[in-house]
Amino acid sequence: MKPTDFAYHLSNYFSKYLPGEVGARKNTVLSYRDTFKLLLEYAGREGIKEARLTFGCIDKSLIIKFLSWIENERNCSVHTRNQRLAAIHAFVSYMQSELPDLMLKFQEILAIPMKKSQQKTIEFMSDEGIKVFLAQPETRIKSGRKHLVLLSFLFATGCRVQELCDTRATDALCNGSTVCRLTGKGGKSRYVPLDTVFVNLLQQYMEEFGLTKESCSNDYLFKNHSGHKYTRQGITFIVKKYGSLARSQHPTLIPEKMSSHTLRHSRAVSLLRSGVELIYIRDILGHTSVQTTEIYARIDSEMKRKALEKASGNLTNENMPTWQRDKTLMDWLKSLG
Repeated sequence: MKPTDFAYHLSNYFSKYLPGEVGARKNTVLSYRDTFKLLLEYAGREGIKEARLTFGCIDKSLIIKFLSWIENERNCSVHTRNQRLAAIHAFVSYMQSELPDLMLKFQEILAIPMKKSQQKTIEFMSDEGIKVFLAQPETRIKSGRKHLVLLSFLFATGCRVQELCDTRATDALCNGSTVCRLTGKGGKSRYVPLDTVFVNLLQQYMEEFGLTKESCSNDYLFKNHSGHKYTRQGITFIVKKYGSLARSQHPTLIPEKMSSHTLRHSRAVSLLRSGVELIYIRDILGHTSVQTTEIYARIDSEMKRKALEKASGNLTNENMPTWQRDKTLMDWLKSLG
């Protein structure tokens, strides 16, 4: 059977355009791939077989119904819905130059807006909470020591999960210095300074696990029990495991929904409260704009406001001057204006 125009151009998009012309990262390609797997699944539910799916079938109406299906039937978040739409927008934008005769249809799809969502509450821990959390791994056993360094690495660097997974031995303590190299979104590298206490802990770990040998310099810094590179799911499991243990002991210090991003947020707030300027925190976290980092300044301002309110106490009638409780006097004063 002759391939459809959709199948032909989608194959070129994934096999040539994204990896060749754009140089897209593997995770980006996989995310886009998952979007079109879902689109094919939805089309099948609508009675359109994969082999018969053409650009004649794909229009604004179909994409809107697909996005609704993702949210309502698959119970995905608005964020996930917007991610899927972004992948479709990227493909349709590419197709405008490939099939200019369908440009109107493509521009109608590009006009589908991202859906606004309620801002998520930023979960983070105080310095006391971080101490409780990092005290959970059993350091008398080798796996416990590895987990302690892994969790400490997440906090000390403020890195994303994928950045930790991709870090190699040669990236940690770059060229014998107290700086770690992280590779983030878009393949961009940044250097994060490490404090002395964590550097010592990291050095001990690397020596114990044989990562100081020159032959192992290209090994991943953290590997699972099978000796393979950690996945994001594997890291998430470890974080949640120790988060549950810590919360069972100190429920007020550990958030209910614990994730690796909780440690990233905690690091940012800790740096801010220590007097580090936002622009430097931006560079440490790998944000493209300081506007993204400003959310931590708002969190810190709210914390300071609550602390001031607590310090000043509640202003009750007993604390008010007599004239403020005297309604007649108050009315008279107002009448003077």
